[in-house]
Amino acid sequence: MDQIQHKFVDIRGLKIHMAEIGTGDKVVVFLHGFPEIWYSWRHQMIAVANAGYRAIAPDIRGYGLSEVPSEPEKTTFKDLTDDVLAILDFYGVPKAFVVGKDVGAITAYHFVVAHPERVTGVVTLGVPYTPPGHSFAYEGQIPEGFYVLRWQKPGRAEADFGRFDVKTVVKNIYILFSKADIPIAEENKEIMDLVHPTTPLPSWFTEEDLSIYAALYEKSGFRTPLQVPYRYYNQYVFRRMTF
Repeated sequence: MDQIQHKFVDIRGLKIHMAEIGTGDKVVVFLHGFPEIWYSWRHQMIAVANAGYRAIAPDIRGYGLSEVPSEPEKTTFKDLTDDVLAILDFYGVPKAFVVGKDVGAITAYHFVVAHPERVTGVVTLGVPYTPPGHSFAYEGQIPEGFYVLRWQKPGRAEADFGRFDVKTVVKNIYILFSKADIPIAEENKEIMDLVHPTTPLPSWFTEEDLSIYAALYEKSGFRTPLQVPYRYYNQYVFRRMTF
């Protein structure tokens, strides 16, 4: 990964960490999800650079090495969308392919809607398109123990995560998210209780990967990640969602 370059740039008043590789006019912007960072895209970045593209992957504001906003709980998806526009302007990129997952997918959708003239194409993973401000037309049958609903509630995730070190929290989330079953806790349990301490990491996620993620979440904390996506977007999307 030594060929990937790193720097910090001032994006709308915050120092945002940027990873980049490749040259040329064809640009791909990679937007990560939770519990991820720019590092999640490292293999794809190298692949698109080898194919003749320039790859740019920020740590979203409040994530990884990027600066945490002074009031993380006020962060919105408009902030993330405006950040993408400012990043393109910083690099002097008129149009780019936008690739997003999870938080990054929602940001990509919003960016395409707000600034279609700046997008060559879009690829998203993990989250379907939902217009800004739109709710799914379902009513209240989703289990209370669903991890999204638990993490929506201020203080609930903080208390749950606070029982463990950051590395264990990140490890447990990756184990939960790698399963086929959706993480749902019983009434008297928390989300972290769904992972037995002896459960191994997924085969595709190494101890080295875990250490890299954990070190960066120790730096950033979880205040911004819990706000976006869970406490901002999902307050009107998942509240009405059922299976």
